[in-house]
Amino acid sequence: SFAYFTIKDRLPQILTRVIDTLHRHKNEFFEEHGEKGVEAEKRAISFLSKLRNELQTDKPVTPLEDELPDAALWNQYLDYQRNLPNGNGEPSWFQSPWLYVECYMYRRIHAALAQNPPIDNFDVFKEGKAQNFFESQEAVIALCTYFQELLKNIKDLDEKQLQEELFKLLQVSLWGNKCDLSFSAGEDSSQKSSPLQALENLVPYILVNDMEKIWSLLVNAKKNRTERSNVRVDIILDNAGFELVSDLVLADFLLSSKLADEVYFHGKSIPWYVSDTTKHDFNWTIKQLGSANHMWMSRCGINWEGNLKKGVWVFRDHMFWTLPHDFSSMSEVAPDLYAELQKSNLLLFKGDLNYRKLTGDRKWEYSVPFHQALNKFRPAPLCSLRTLKSDTQVGLKPGQGEQIQASEPEWMVSGKYGVVQFDAGL
Repeated sequence: SFAYFTIKDRLPQILTRVIDTLHRHKNEFFEEHGEKGVEAEKRAISFLSKLRNELQTDKPVTPLEDELPDAALWNQYLDYQRNLPNGNGEPSWFQSPWLYVECYMYRRIHAALAQNPPIDNFDVFKEGKAQNFFESQEAVIALCTYFQELLKNIKDLDEKQLQEELFKLLQVSLWGNKCDLSFSAGEDSSQKSSPLQALENLVPYILVNDMEKIWSLLVNAKKNRTERSNVRVDIILDNAGFELVSDLVLADFLLSSKLADEVYFHGKSIPWYVSDTTKHDFNWTIKQLGSANHMWMSRCGINWEGNLKKGVWVFRDHMFWTLPHDFSSMSEVAPDLYAELQKSNLLLFKGDLNYRKLTGDRKWEYSVPFHQALNKFRPAPLCSLRTLKSDTQVGLKPGQGEQIQASEPEWMVSGKYGVVQFDAGL
């Protein structure tokens, strides 16, 4: 399975890169923290080398031994895996659900640093995320330029034109999800060309296209809003770099077109899946744009800084996003987060990992309804914007998946296909 290939090849490659990154920063740790920094670096590397060995030799998954706030939840989850009626008793790297062991690896990488001050705040993936951003400059400039030109006459657009622009920016955000460093095991995955020119040609690759439903939901919410009720959209973020910029442009469009009054962004509280957005990445990206020497890039950055100051944009992170649980258990494991999402008019879930957690990462029949696969997770109307990079997919027309499978065996993992998949909730 694709899961087997991921655990066997991709995850050890990612660990090797992490070890290499720490090694390369040895001098920096010494300059900042003296011998203590170098000692911490050695301990972290030894911890990670041991982890890589455990993974490659299919050792049992061990409980977390750190004192971090989520450790108890992780260890409870391990017990749950041990006691599954159809399980193998002792979960090991190759004898466990893929979603679980992959999340577990990233949590152990975090522990390797968190347990070794003074380098405990070092993000081993930061360089890759920054590089992805800088290598996507042309695409970022093209998108910011397009958007700033659009803003000049946004007040004069009729409903049909607004709808067209929304669909365009939803697609840019969808295909921005191709830039994923955990998928390429950290190899370059930046967006080189203008993302807008390719959209027409990519439409046939959107297997489920519910953009009309998003439009009508937002238009109705806008019509029914009262003095006291704001229209709120939440974006559950995926990758930093170009994808994040595409999400920020979409969010700005929602405000500028008055389709939404406020946008909440949800990111990761620890470095995760190589390129996922943390609070630092979020703020760093907006600062980079604001100080860019390109007029439209800096205009975007400055406006977005303003949105955060005014409180019409809010960034939140929550421990739940970096747990191994699928979202159907959110109301039980993180009732505070579930209650927060219930305040939203629309939840936009970005990317493949969010899709796997929405659908429980099971080997569903392709035609199983999305609503059913969500397994009672319905805090608010939600939509998944995802390019396919793992072998789980639901909500297709009968025969649609089988037909593609016949000519393209790799269709579910190549990132070539995408979905804009909506569920109305209740």
